[in-house]
Amino acid sequence: MTNKTKATLLVLVCVALWGLIPVVAKLGQSSLDNHQFLFWSSLVSFVVLTSTTVFKGNYRLIKTVSMRQGLYLAFLGLLGTYFYYLFLYLGYASAVGLEVLVVQYSWPILIVILSLVILRERLSLHGLAAIVLGFIGVSIVLTQGQFDQINVSNPRVILLVAAGAFCFALFSVLSKTIQFDSTLVVSIYFLSASLASLSSMAYFSEFVVPQASDWLPILLNGVLVNGFSYLFWIQALKISNASYLAPFTYLAPILSAIYLVLFFDEKITVYYLVGLVCVISGGLINAMAKPALKESGPG
Repeated sequence: MTNKTKATLLVLVCVALWGLIPVVAKLGQSSLDNHQFLFWSSLVSFVVLTSTTVFKGNYRLIKTVSMRQGLYLAFLGLLGTYFYYLFLYLGYASAVGLEVLVVQYSWPILIVILSLVILRERLSLHGLAAIVLGFIGVSIVLTQGQFDQINVSNPRVILLVAAGAFCFALFSVLSKTIQFDSTLVVSIYFLSASLASLSSMAYFSEFVVPQASDWLPILLNGVLVNGFSYLFWIQALKISNASYLAPFTYLAPILSAIYLVLFFDEKITVYYLVGLVCVISGGLINAMAKPALKESGPG
């Protein structure tokens, strides 16, 4: 089996797992709120990834991380594994899943915009097309074709989901310069998310031990969707080009849309469909134009 074939199989497994995000978010919040579900999922991810780091012997590399660098990694963890998922889980618990899905996948478009500002990258025609398509897609969903008014199920929550997408885009752009061992870095990210979600759970909610029915989505999310999927993605990046792998990741929102329709009886309107196609097309155009950011995790 060639490296290209191995990388393709790994990324397809990742896509299948990432597509489950709406499913585990909805099932995991049947009796838990977004603060509680995020804490337990992040804690499981931290334990799994840290155990993997120890097993591989990479834990010794923590000595190479200075206090300043550790704080910076913790800040990135807040952006990419705390705020992003906190708002995303709230969205899937409180709003129409297909609305959330389209706004969620605006982050690749936001990466283009933030790269212009932060990394001083030049705007290519591919980047411009991605921005325009992303804006059109999100606008169609938010207005349901009535462009003179916002027409979504829960505007405040959808706005928070958009803020989460912005946080993940910023996380991805800033992570481009990270040079440390990937498994160690991701462990620090989820440690940051675990501590932050513990604090927000104590302040905005309450500490609860999940019921028996909650543990399956928590473990599925913590171990696979937000756990080993990172390691599969990293391994795929090591043996293949990111520019080859990136387009495969845009199968995830398609799978998510199918899951939402099949398992939760959500009605897919022409506006959701057109909006999703625009957002995915924008991301694909940008992904195929240049190598993807290596540290951007699941969407």
